[in-house]
Amino acid sequence: MRIDIPEFDQAAADAAQHRLDRLTKPQESLGRLEELAVRLAGMTGNPRCRFERRTVVVMAADHGVTEEAVSAFPQEVTAQMVANFAAGGAGINVLARQARAQVVVVDMGVRTAPTATGVLDRRLGPGTRNMTREPAMTRAQAEAAVATGRELAAQLAAGGTSIVLTGEMGIGNTTAASAVTAALTGRPAAEVTGRGTGLDDGALAHKIAVVERALTLHRPDPADPIGVLAAVGGFEIAGLAGLVLGAAERRIPVILDGFITGSAALAACAMAPGAREYLIASHRSVEPGHGVLLAALGLEPLLDLRLRLGEGTGAALALQLVDAAVAVRDEMAEFAEAGVSERLDG
Repeated sequence: MRIDIPEFDQAAADAAQHRLDRLTKPQESLGRLEELAVRLAGMTGNPRCRFERRTVVVMAADHGVTEEAVSAFPQEVTAQMVANFAAGGAGINVLARQARAQVVVVDMGVRTAPTATGVLDRRLGPGTRNMTREPAMTRAQAEAAVATGRELAAQLAAGGTSIVLTGEMGIGNTTAASAVTAALTGRPAAEVTGRGTGLDDGALAHKIAVVERALTLHRPDPADPIGVLAAVGGFEIAGLAGLVLGAAERRIPVILDGFITGSAALAACAMAPGAREYLIASHRSVEPGHGVLLAALGLEPLLDLRLRLGEGTGAALALQLVDAAVAVRDEMAEFAEAGVSERLDG
């Protein structure tokens, strides 16, 4: 699989920094908003980049590991929520509308195929298999899922999308994300496995044991990210990894949501380390594994709101900070324009 990620454009980033330094404010006084504007310039290669067409991609799939009672919700909720996304009634729909973003819902492998209008059919099967007994998917399926994400990124780019937000839905997918994160970082299951949809202490201990069993069974090799995804991943996680790669190949910034989309980004960067330059971490989830993978990716989240919904909700909130960074860069006056004296040196 050939993946060509363009290098971060330092000249564009420097030009954006020069513009920010001339605005009517002390240098760097807008902190991480300025850092964000500079990073966006380097990602896109354009110091005055704008993001008129923005797309939230919500990939959905079911997980065979739910047979091990790792979620507080039944598997049927995945299909029900896909219908809710399509109808515009979910949290991500509300926040995407506020952020002027389009929501694209993709069925990567929901157990019962959604009948809702507007859901993209990219099914690789009726959910993955139970990772505690056999690989979650075949290697060919993992490769196909990644390819699907890359192809979707190409299609979105052709349609004018200039920034991509990642979202997901799949009962049981925090278990898969925990296993993927543990496999790729080498951290123990107990350190990266959280309560997901709200498990109590006993159920959490059981979930950790399930992740440990899967890792012991397969012993996935962190040097083989496709193998990790095949052994313990999910169709939507692998698809999102491909989406990250496809966007990075086209200099399109990617706003990550929480733990599950972060695990997909971790896999993407294991395949192509250069993809990391195109990632924006929207928020820090309450899932303990999220902090581990953010550290592994070298990303600092923009928000910390104790979110744990998923769907892309944190990414949609962070998009408004992207808009703020762009507005500051473009709409503030420079010292000379405003007739404001610059500070004296010394």
